[in-house]
Amino acid sequence: MSTYQEWKQAAEALSVDGRAFIGGQRCAAASNETFVTLNPATGKKLADIAKCAQTDVDRAVQCARDAFESGVWAKASPAQRKAVLLRVAQLIDDHAEELALLEALEAGKPIGECMGLDIPESAACIRWHAEVTDKRYDALSPSGSGVVSMITREPIGVVAGVLPWNFPALMLAWKIGPALSVGNSVVIKPAEQTSLSTLRIAELASEAGLPAGVLNVVTGFGEGAGQALGLHPDVDLVAFTGSTETGKRFLRYSADSNLKRVVLECGGKNPQVVLPDVANLDAVAEQAVAAAFWNMGENCSAGSRIIVPSSTKAALLDKMLAVLEGWKTGDPLDPDVKLGALIEAAHHDKVLSHIERAKAEGANLVCGGRATLVESGGWFVEPTIFDNVTPEMSIAREEVFGPVLCVIEYDDIDDAVRIANDTCYGLAASLWTDNVNHAHKVAARIRAGTVTVNCFGEGDLSTPFGGFGQSGFGGRDKSVYAHDQYCELKTTWIKLDD
Repeated sequence: MSTYQEWKQAAEALSVDGRAFIGGQRCAAASNETFVTLNPATGKKLADIAKCAQTDVDRAVQCARDAFESGVWAKASPAQRKAVLLRVAQLIDDHAEELALLEALEAGKPIGECMGLDIPESAACIRWHAEVTDKRYDALSPSGSGVVSMITREPIGVVAGVLPWNFPALMLAWKIGPALSVGNSVVIKPAEQTSLSTLRIAELASEAGLPAGVLNVVTGFGEGAGQALGLHPDVDLVAFTGSTETGKRFLRYSADSNLKRVVLECGGKNPQVVLPDVANLDAVAEQAVAAAFWNMGENCSAGSRIIVPSSTKAALLDKMLAVLEGWKTGDPLDPDVKLGALIEAAHHDKVLSHIERAKAEGANLVCGGRATLVESGGWFVEPTIFDNVTPEMSIAREEVFGPVLCVIEYDDIDDAVRIANDTCYGLAASLWTDNVNHAHKVAARIRAGTVTVNCFGEGDLSTPFGGFGQSGFGGRDKSVYAHDQYCELKTTWIKLDD
C-alpha cells in the first residue's frame, strides 16, 4: 500500500482483537471487563481492550514462571532460541503493513514513519538480539591452579516489561529482544492507549514457535495491571519505559515487595548545542527540526532545547522555519503527513497548557502554539517554536512531550555547557561544531547517556541507550549491555584435588 486512499481502505477493512494474550492464547480478562481504545486522529473508537487486573496478572506471571521452570525456553540451546527469534523477526517483516496500520491508527503516528522506521526497526532489533544469542561466552577467573572458577550468566527468571505509548512495537522489541535471547519468560503490559500491535506481535511470536507462557501480554491500566506487576512477588525484574514520575513508582513497588530488579528509561529535556564555528546552518536546521518534531515531539530523546550563540540565532531560526514549512500536519494515514495526532485529549490539553504558561512567562511565540484540525475530532497541535527563552522558564525545564521547541541564547561555550546540563534529566544531547577538538571536549562535558555530534539520533542497535540523572536507572536498552541486565551472574568455585 502506498497511497492515502489505499491506507484508508485498509483501515476500514481491518479486524482487531483486543483480548489479552496469556499462556499462548487470546483470552478475555477474568472480570470480562473491557475499555475502549481510541483513534487519536478522529477521537473515535477503534476497539474494546481486555481490562486486566490482579487476577489476570497472577495468571500471566504463573504461566511465565511455569514455562521458565520447565526449561522449555530457558534451557533450550542458544541456537534453538536464536532460530525462533529470527522467525519472529521475519514474521514482523511479513506483517509490516498490518502492524504499521495498527500503530498509525492507535498511536496517531504518521504511516510513513511506521512503515519506514518503527516496524522494520522492531524486526531488526529482535533479529540483532537473536544473532547475539549464540555468540556470547562465559568466563573462567584467574584464580590459580588449585581451583576451577567459572563465571556464568543465567536468565533472571520472569521479566515484566511495561511499555510507553509513543513507540509501542519498537519499545516491545527493545525489551523482549534481549530478555528472550538469554532465556527469560516475559509478561508485557502495553500502555492502555496502544495495545493492538503488541498483542498482534505476541500472536506472531507464538506462530514462530515461541513456547506457550514464554511471552504473555496483559492489557489494562497502570493502577491495575501495571501496579500488580510492580508489586508481584514472583516477578524478578521490571523493565519500564515512560515518565520519570511513573518510573519512581516502580522503585517503590520493588522496595515494598521482593526487591525485584528495576530498569528504567524515563524522560528527558534534551539540549541541542550549536557552537559558533558551524558554517552550514542548513544542515543544522534540518536536523534540529527533526530532533524537536519527529513523532510530534512525543519522544523521550526529543531535542526540545536548542542552545545557540546570539550571532547565529536569527539566521538559524529563519532556516528552521523554512524547513518546518515542509512538515505537513494531518491524518496519520496520509503518507505525505509528517506530524500526526497527539495520543489523547488529556495529553493534548497538557501540551497546550505548557504553551500558554510559556507565553505568560515571557517567551516569544515564533510560530504555532494552537490546536489545529479541530474539525477532525482528533487531537492535533501546530508545531511550535519559542524564542527569547531563559533557562529558568518552565518551557526550558519541564518535559512537554509535544511539538514544542525553545530557543535559548548563550554567551560562550562554558555558558552553553552550563545551560545544557542545567536539568534533572540526562538522556540525550546533540552538539554541532566544525571543530574536532570542540567535538571531543564539549561532548565529554555534557551529562547525557547519548551525545550525537553533527546529527540527531540515538545511535544504532549496537549502542546502549539510557540516561543520567532522572532519565534512567539500573541499566540500558539496546546493545549487548542489555543482555547482562536480564541475567544473574553466578560463580561456581570447584576445588581440585592435589
